[in-house]
Amino acid sequence: MNRRMIQSTVAAVVVGLLPFTLVAETAEEKGLAIAVEADKRDEGFGDSTANMTMELRNKQGDSSTRYIRIKTLEVIGDGDKSMSIFDEPADVKGTAFLTFSHAIKPDEQWLYLPALKRVKRINSKNKSGPFMGSEFAYEDIASQEVEKYTYKYLRDETLNGIDCFVIERYPAYKHSGYTRQVAWINKAEYRPEKVVFYDRKNSLLKTLTYDGYQQYLDKFWRADQMNMENHQSGKSTTLTWSNYQFRTGLEDRDFNKNSLKRAK
Repeated sequence: MNRRMIQSTVAAVVVGLLPFTLVAETAEEKGLAIAVEADKRDEGFGDSTANMTMELRNKQGDSSTRYIRIKTLEVIGDGDKSMSIFDEPADVKGTAFLTFSHAIKPDEQWLYLPALKRVKRINSKNKSGPFMGSEFAYEDIASQEVEKYTYKYLRDETLNGIDCFVIERYPAYKHSGYTRQVAWINKAEYRPEKVVFYDRKNSLLKTLTYDGYQQYLDKFWRADQMNMENHQSGKSTTLTWSNYQFRTGLEDRDFNKNSLKRAK
């Protein structure tokens, strides 16, 4: 699962010293400038690995937990490549999910199901579906490239004591499950603190919050925890991240359909 995801699910946006590009004439220009600056601040990590715990909770509060390893490869000039490998519980062990994110054209995503010993391609029109039963959609898992949205600056606002930009973004992808998203972007570090999602009917659908940010290599911010709450179903999913490693030597050959089958 891609940290720019879904850390993604918004790797775009924030300030300490305002670049001149943020002095924009229109709300749309300012919103875009914030997204561009946030994306620029996360460039250069190369590749990363991490462990992730996915806790699923239903409306009654019952929960189940999955343990996943994440690999990510930065792609300059396009979206990142990522692979999620499920280790536990036994019924999902060996399942692997591969994403090629793209800036403009539709993302490419494949799912390896060990019980069937086959790779299933995710239809580009079905990215709004739930990822492995969670409250994160397939489109949330891909890296959030600037070109995937158009933007509008709404206001400045303090969130939990943090000065934020509040921007609205509108998916350029016609099959998105969302009409719009509202993001609170930390002004000092250009990292997302909260994102609110509205469905195709423009009704409130989900809220994603980020907690426990840590800085790596003196530059890159990653949240220890991401919580997605579905307001319509009452379900929620919490992702807890650990053991981040950067610049581990991953290459393109580690991210293809054959590598899905041999993922361990």
